[in-house]
Amino acid sequence: TVHTVKTAYYFFVNYCHCTEKPKPKVTIKPAQHVFRGETVTLRCDIYSEGDTSWSYSWYKYGSTSVFSDQQEHTLSSVTESDAGKYTCKGSETEGSRRSQKSDAVTLRVSAPRAVLSVSPLNWLTEGDPVTLICEVHSFSTGWTFSWFTLTVSPDHYDLLSDSSRGAGGNYTVSSAALKHTGVYACRAEREKPVYKTQHSNTQLLWVSGVSPPVSLIVSPSRTQDFTSASLSLSCDDQSNSTGWRVRRYTDDGRLEDCSSLRRGSQTGSTCTIRSTITSDTGVYWCESESGEKHHPVNITVHSGVILESPVHPVTEGDHLILRCLYQHTTPANLSADFYKDGSLIQNQTTETTISTVSKSHEGFYYYKHPTRGESPKSWISVRGVSDEHSCMYELIYFFICSCSDTVHDKMLLFLFLSVSFRISDLCPQHTQFCAGSLCISASDSHADFQMLQEER
Repeated sequence: TVHTVKTAYYFFVNYCHCTEKPKPKVTIKPAQHVFRGETVTLRCDIYSEGDTSWSYSWYKYGSTSVFSDQQEHTLSSVTESDAGKYTCKGSETEGSRRSQKSDAVTLRVSAPRAVLSVSPLNWLTEGDPVTLICEVHSFSTGWTFSWFTLTVSPDHYDLLSDSSRGAGGNYTVSSAALKHTGVYACRAEREKPVYKTQHSNTQLLWVSGVSPPVSLIVSPSRTQDFTSASLSLSCDDQSNSTGWRVRRYTDDGRLEDCSSLRRGSQTGSTCTIRSTITSDTGVYWCESESGEKHHPVNITVHSGVILESPVHPVTEGDHLILRCLYQHTTPANLSADFYKDGSLIQNQTTETTISTVSKSHEGFYYYKHPTRGESPKSWISVRGVSDEHSCMYELIYFFICSCSDTVHDKMLLFLFLSVSFRISDLCPQHTQFCAGSLCISASDSHADFQMLQEER
C-alpha cells in the first residue's frame, strides 16, 4: 500500500511538471499611454525551461478573433479606436504544450488638445493689458507653444513674428493697441517623444480706440434677435469717408463679409440679412478698405425667448430697461424670471428697470420662462462717468455763452466746426443742457442744434 501511494505521488508530480503551462508577459513600447498618431509595438514574451520555440496569438478585449500571430505586433499611427486591453498566449511549434493567457495590459490613446483662453477680457480699450493663455490639459509639462492669427478662413493661420515670446504658455501684451485686434490661436509641441497638437480653439481679441471714427448701427437696436426676422447693420461714418463694410466672426471661427451670407446683401456701408437663422449669430463690426476694424457688436439670433438689451455700452447714471420678448406673441400675463450672472434678481416679470446704472450693474443678463425656455445671455457694459469729460468741456461752453447773444453766435459756430458727432456719442443718453429758452440734449444732432438756434 505504501509503495502504491509513493508511485502515485511521483507520477502526479512528474505529470504536473510536464504539463505546467507557462504564463506570457505583454509589454508595450514606447509606453502604455501614447498620443494619437504615434507608433506602438506590442510584444509577447513566454519564459519556460528548455529551448522552445512558440507561435503566438494576440487578442483584444471585446473581440474573440486573433488579430496577429507574431511575437511583436506594431500599430502604426494609433487612434482612440486602438485603445483597450490586450492579451496574448502561445503554443509550442514542435510540441504539444500551450501557454496560459497573459494578464491584460491596457493601451491608452489620447489626443492632447491645446486650449486657448484670454485674461482678463476679450474686449479691450487701447492701453489695456491682456494675456493669451495656451494650455494642454492633463499634460502640463514639456511643451513649447506657437501663436497664430487667423486671417482668411479657419484653415489659414499666420505665425506671429514674436511667437517665441509666448513659449511658456502665456502671450502677454502689456499695452494693447488697435493693431492687436484679431482672431488668435495657439499650438503646442514637445520633443520627447515628438508630438505637435492641432491648432487650438480660436479667441477673438478686440481693441477699441477711445474715439472710433465709425459706429455700427443695428436695426432693430438690440443685441438679440429672433429667427426669420430682418436684420440691418450699417456703418455710420462721422467723417463721411467711404469704403466701410460690415464683416463678422462666427461662432465656429469663420471670418465673413456680409455679401458672402446666403441671405445677406451689402449696399454701400449697410448690410441687410433677410430671414435670420441661428447661424447668423456672431460678432459684427465695421472694416475699412485699409483693414481698420471698429465698433464690434455681439449679435445673437435665437428662437423662442430673447432679451431686449442695448447695443452700445451704457453710462453710469443712465436709465436702463431690459425686456423679455417672445417670438410670435407676447401676452401681457406671460412673464419670466430675470437673472444676472446666474443669480435670480426678479421673478415673474416681463421687464426690469435700473433707474441709475452703476459699474456694479455690469454683467451677463437673461430671462428664463418655465415653458417657453431661456433667452441667450447678454453682456451689459457700463462706461464710467470719467469717459464723458470731453462732453462736459464742450457743453459748458454752450451753457455759459448762451447768456450773451454775441458770444453765443461765436460759440455756435465753434461747436458746429469743432464737433462732428452727435452729443449722444459722448454724453449719457438723457443728458440735456438749457440756456434760457434754448435747450440741447444728447439726442440732438448739429442740424437740430441749428434749427433750435433759428427758432430762438
